[in-house]
Amino acid sequence: MIEIILISIYFMLPAYFANMIPVFAAKLKFLNYPVDFGKKFKGKPIFGSHKTWRGLFFGVITGIIIAYLQKLLYIYPFFSSISLVDYSNWLALGFLLGFGALIGDLVKSFFKRRAGVKAGQRFIPWDQLDYTIGSLLFVFIVFIPSWQIIAAIVVINFILHVIANHLAYYAKLSDVKW
Repeated sequence: MIEIILISIYFMLPAYFANMIPVFAAKLKFLNYPVDFGKKFKGKPIFGSHKTWRGLFFGVITGIIIAYLQKLLYIYPFFSSISLVDYSNWLALGFLLGFGALIGDLVKSFFKRRAGVKAGQRFIPWDQLDYTIGSLLFVFIVFIPSWQIIAAIVVINFILHVIANHLAYYAKLSDVKW
């Protein structure tokens, strides 16, 4: 069981980092434009002003960088033993996991706006599963993990997301306690 958890977390690292980096890149002025360009759909924002090209750009780049680091680490027995893939296709894996995570988040934001839920407010269970579903759907283009790994990823990511949001709240990085 520990091995499946470790393998699942290691595989998803590009998605995790891609999903987290937009918060840290928020202070940069580069590409600071809403993905939806401020447009509305049926009177409500499509995604919201906080979903920016900057976040999408840095998220995807970060996913690619993490996958490249995984490729470099693959030569070491410990890292190859916890790898689902050999990372020879690191660019595609990093892009698909990173881009998929952010597209999953955008899709969730679209439905969140339709439901009248404000940015930053809870939207359980979708806040915990959006990036997971998105990253898995996109990475299926080049690699499909076993159903056991997929199930582990979904459960682990749900738990990790809740823990990370609690930590962000107590570190005063977030105003919402999950």
